[in-house]
Amino acid sequence: MKDLITGAEAMMRSLEHQGVTTIFGYPGGSIMPVFDALYDHRNILNHILVRHEQGAAHAAQGYARVSGEVGVCLVTSGPGATNTVTGIADAMIDSTPIVVIAGQVGTGFLGTDAFQEVDLVGITQPIAKWSYQIRRAEDVPWAVARAFYIARSGRPGPVVLDFAKNAQVEKTKYEPTKVDFIRSYVPVPDTDEESVQAAAELINNAERPLVLVGQGVELGNAQNELREFIEKADMPAGCTLLGLSALPTEHPLNKGMLGMHGNLGPNINTNKCDVLIAVGMRFDDRVTGNLATYAKQAKVIHFDIDPAEVNKNVKVDVAVLGDCKETLASVTKLLKKRTHTEWIDSFKEYEKVEEEKVIRPELHPATNSLSMGEVVRAVSNATHHEAVLVTDVGQNQMMSARYFKYTKERSIITSGGLGTMGFGLPAAIGATFGAPERTVCVFMGDGGLQMNIQELGTIMEQKAPVKIICLNNNYLGNVRQWQAMFFNRRYSFTPMLNPDYMKVASAYDIPSKRAFTREELKEAIAEMLATDGPFLLEACVVEEGNVLPMTPPGGSVNQMLLEC
Repeated sequence: MKDLITGAEAMMRSLEHQGVTTIFGYPGGSIMPVFDALYDHRNILNHILVRHEQGAAHAAQGYARVSGEVGVCLVTSGPGATNTVTGIADAMIDSTPIVVIAGQVGTGFLGTDAFQEVDLVGITQPIAKWSYQIRRAEDVPWAVARAFYIARSGRPGPVVLDFAKNAQVEKTKYEPTKVDFIRSYVPVPDTDEESVQAAAELINNAERPLVLVGQGVELGNAQNELREFIEKADMPAGCTLLGLSALPTEHPLNKGMLGMHGNLGPNINTNKCDVLIAVGMRFDDRVTGNLATYAKQAKVIHFDIDPAEVNKNVKVDVAVLGDCKETLASVTKLLKKRTHTEWIDSFKEYEKVEEEKVIRPELHPATNSLSMGEVVRAVSNATHHEAVLVTDVGQNQMMSARYFKYTKERSIITSGGLGTMGFGLPAAIGATFGAPERTVCVFMGDGGLQMNIQELGTIMEQKAPVKIICLNNNYLGNVRQWQAMFFNRRYSFTPMLNPDYMKVASAYDIPSKRAFTREELKEAIAEMLATDGPFLLEACVVEEGNVLPMTPPGGSVNQMLLEC
């Protein structure tokens, strides 16, 4: 008979059985037995002590997004658990596989309002793929195997394990457990061969096809299949925010970013194409604008792994369900070799207008003040466009997404659907552990930096080589832009009084540099990239800069503003 072990020890062995090597967490009373067991597994399980549990969840997201593996965080009950809720919701809407393991009071205390008791399963069920309370030590291997299977399979997402304290200390036998089937859970729907043929026929007969590339291409590791698909039929493509690095920026068929602050060409031509082909994207409102006027002239094909997304926002003519790595390849086989020269050339006039009215003034400003876009492009150029871009949320996010360039897969980590300020710094920490061989650059505003600024402590302790670029405009810039455009410049509580970031960085023993001029910026970027380890670059940018073009809220996707 095998030796009995505690539920906490079973948790450690189960995580190792799942191939976990990195955990982001913060200890506390109700999870202490697990942390005690972790002490003997430190040679395999590298625990990163964050400074706030929200940081743990976002770091797990950053790790997952850049590595393709499941991110893991380990926290205590009550406030420790509820502090992860924002990260769980963020991971759910952006399809990021993480497993959150939280302590819980013993089963005998459940429902008594015990110290640091909270109904975590009840709180997280609407924002997670699966939430489960482990009440017995013997259930640990099964629960962990099931959690990882659900998190990583199909459309990925977050899973929550609420680990009762009695189950952590009880003894049980341990057997490694594998789960690869759950009754009533269909992670990858069967592909209908008729839909494959119907999609191919529509594309073969199209004169003005347009492909919308979403994050599903990255999640399905279908980057090569996507390129073969668009190249064979000579189809221009636009990318969603989360799908930007699925196709290299300089690919001749890549026409730029979709959405509210995307590029003119793909947005305007959305309402001119005759066949619209969405691949692994969910027709988010920031991409579609006013649905009443969105692509009404086009036949719509939707490739997706999640049947719930089909016809949710946009009525489609053909739905190709399944893993896009396989479905794209199946349709590509049936495509005729085509050229759409005239259609592709139609993007040039929009590119010219955008270059003259938006891009050139942003990258080469007439004033002495630094612009956000020129800072982003300077960093991208200095990294030979090979870095991982992490962003916070706001103007910094849109500017960095627009002006960073991508040559490698899984190169953008940003909070898309939830738009979580404070996401950037901890997500960048996670990215350095998920892709230690790559340069990780995180762009953030002065507002977002302060939302999880305590994670500078994690960077200090881990010497995590995060290159932090703070685009400081002394405003909550995105809200200020909307106030300027739609609220008569009534800047209600958007001006920011900021600390001295150089002193803050010094307190955490992080090298730093402040840049006001282009010469200072050039020198600071060179120093940042030459520094082994973390670095904070504060770029003091023009205070009232605006992200353009812009589809006004509620506006049509083809009615983009080129000036405020």
